[in-house]
Amino acid sequence: MVTKAVQDNLIAVPRSPIAWGAIFDRHRGLILASGALVAMTAVWIAFSSTPIGMYDVGSVISSATTLALAAIGQTIVILAGGLDLSASAIVSLANVLAVRFVVGSPVEQWAGAASIVAICGVIGLLNGTLIALFRLQSIVVTLATMFMVQGVTLLIQGQPGGTVGEEFGNFVASDLIPDTLPMSAGILIVALVIWAYIKRTRFGVGIYAIGSDPDGAFANGVPTSRYRIATYGLAGMFYGAAGLYVTAQMGSADPLVGGPLLLSMFTAVVLGGTWLGGGRGGCVGTVIAAMTLMITVNILLVLNVTAFFSTIAEATILILAVVGLSIGKNSAVHRHYRYVLQWAKAFRTGTRATNDSNSRQVRFAVDGYRTIENNELRGRLFADWFEQNREWVKYIVPAYFLFFVVMAVTAWVHGASVLGTATFYNSLLTLTLILAILGLGQGTVILSGGLDLSMPWLITISGVLLTGFTQGSNEAALWAVPMVLAIGGLVGMLNGLGVVVIGLPPIVVTLAANGLLQGVTLIYCNGSPQGWAPPILSNFANESVGPLSLAAWSLPLFVAAAYLLLHRTPFGRRVYAVGNSGVAANLSGVRVGSTLVAVYALSGFCSALVGLLLAAASSQAFLGMGDPYLLPSIAVVVVGGALITGGRGHYLGVLGGALLLTALGVLLAGTTVPPAVRGIINGIVVLAAVITLRDKKA
Repeated sequence: MVTKAVQDNLIAVPRSPIAWGAIFDRHRGLILASGALVAMTAVWIAFSSTPIGMYDVGSVISSATTLALAAIGQTIVILAGGLDLSASAIVSLANVLAVRFVVGSPVEQWAGAASIVAICGVIGLLNGTLIALFRLQSIVVTLATMFMVQGVTLLIQGQPGGTVGEEFGNFVASDLIPDTLPMSAGILIVALVIWAYIKRTRFGVGIYAIGSDPDGAFANGVPTSRYRIATYGLAGMFYGAAGLYVTAQMGSADPLVGGPLLLSMFTAVVLGGTWLGGGRGGCVGTVIAAMTLMITVNILLVLNVTAFFSTIAEATILILAVVGLSIGKNSAVHRHYRYVLQWAKAFRTGTRATNDSNSRQVRFAVDGYRTIENNELRGRLFADWFEQNREWVKYIVPAYFLFFVVMAVTAWVHGASVLGTATFYNSLLTLTLILAILGLGQGTVILSGGLDLSMPWLITISGVLLTGFTQGSNEAALWAVPMVLAIGGLVGMLNGLGVVVIGLPPIVVTLAANGLLQGVTLIYCNGSPQGWAPPILSNFANESVGPLSLAAWSLPLFVAAAYLLLHRTPFGRRVYAVGNSGVAANLSGVRVGSTLVAVYALSGFCSALVGLLLAAASSQAFLGMGDPYLLPSIAVVVVGGALITGGRGHYLGVLGGALLLTALGVLLAGTTVPPAVRGIINGIVVLAAVITLRDKKA
């Protein structure tokens, strides 16, 4: 009991105010996700011609469950500082496995469902093992796994069909609360309860610790490698659950069902408040964001807007969500805003604005300075050249060695006479030109430390625009070709501005750009491309001049131009400097922002050029024509000895990778091997190259 004397001597301490700003900053993502859900629900109610009831709410929950389950898995991976591009392919695999294993008696159906979840978890464990033990980037590993898993899925089932067990399907389609809430709501509740339990375990705390500061987590005794592997395994199980749910919902299987989920997953994760850098966020916000996206789709339906706008809406929401989460005093947007203010002030006062208000230029001279001529390497032409270039030669030689091995296998499989025909070399060089062009664009982005995922639909829209503009007219090609190439460069420049000015991660801005381009393409051609390529372009791709086509003859010219650009110009030196260390490059006077914008603009230009060539080769454009080239565009760079984290690589290595992958494709094209196997082989080649040629010192 406090006495009267003590009470008299107590100092009254004022009650500290509630730090609402800190609370908002801590829960900013969840607050934004909840606010977006309320706002979109209000818009839905306002525009709906009929009252919104529990049936409509239940339909939204049921429609969002597949996305929510898959996005929960993606959220767990991102919280640990990773990314998983294989998620959509694993969903498709679970979907086709369900119509084979979830059959028979009720016990057999549930046992089959459990087996599928376990299989998907094992795939996740393989991803995590490669990433954790070999210290590889999660983006390239999961991208390779995505193509491999998708190839396996197409081998299992190449077209929609099959049925799932009746008891399993009826259970998923039943009501948790009769005429009130569907069973899908119960499934999401169970998923969130599982996550709530995991979050409070040592493993859950370790996930956040690894995502926030992996070195600090390791120093504090967190088994980072083991937890990272377990993270991908757990995520794979959620992808499997999503595949099972969509199978029960559809009643059958579609090997491509997971493809459209990739953009939606990242949108739900970011809109739900999870930071792409890791260590901050949670699965509750992800589920709320998934509901918001489904309501957005319903609003488009209510407004009678074509479904082609759905990817545009998702991409826009993704970009806005990332900007909303990252905005702050230390963000790129705020930094450039301050620079604009400084520039405006400098313009009024007649002074000079700089990126740093405290920076200044220092000029100095050294008396008697002269360069020292190197006379150590003289007289042995080949030996001296090898001594000077051994660092990059050892990385590009394997690609050329494997290319000659594939050529020998081709002669053994198809007969030695095939190597003596002009048709073989014409096909080889023409297809190599496609990969060499993509390798220049993607390779330059990778050398700078980024990755361009917008290539597939930029290639497609370029071909669609060419045929739509020209309608087979050579006269129209005179202005259509430069316009399409300019559009490609503009799209790439916008990607670069998103990375530099807004501060978006390259994977986010290019993935969103890919979704935007897909929507714009579908709207432009109304889902069916029209027109024909100009004969002058078709002749360039197909007509022979001597033993080869003009496209094949142009390969050496393009290689020479690309080599000079990357290895004999200041631009190329700046790209390598930025890829090695952006901070050091900036301190050395390199304009890092301008270089990155130029890099992505070059990638967009190269993608547009490939779109023109593909449309010219087939005389018409078709939807999805760029999809098969995403992984090969990365594969030729990695197989050619480039470091996926940037700063190391050579264009002659890219050429070797292009020759190798093209020769491998030509070899398989003459056999009975299904096309789906090519994705598997490309994925294996990428993983093998990344593991073999990784920077072991790092």
